[in-house]
Amino acid sequence: MLDKSLFGSRLLALREQKGFSQKVIAELLHVTRTQVSDIENGKSGTNLDRFHQLCEFYQVSADYLLGFTDDPTWRGER
Repeated sequence: MLDKSLFGSRLLALREQKGFSQKVIAELLHVTRTQVSDIENGKSGTNLDRFHQLCEFYQVSADYLLGFTDDPTWRGER
């Protein structure tokens, strides 16, 4: 089962490291700022398309966001 708290905290840390606002991420994902906040606070998850967008946008592995590894290394495009 997805640990929404870990998923959200990693997204929050990445967003803050990159200096983006929740509004910027909301526009990227075509959701509201409140939805971004809910994801970052572990209150909700996201769909597969948005998950893929987040991995590409932040250049981190899916395994990192899902909590399978602490290594955020991006392997690049297929």
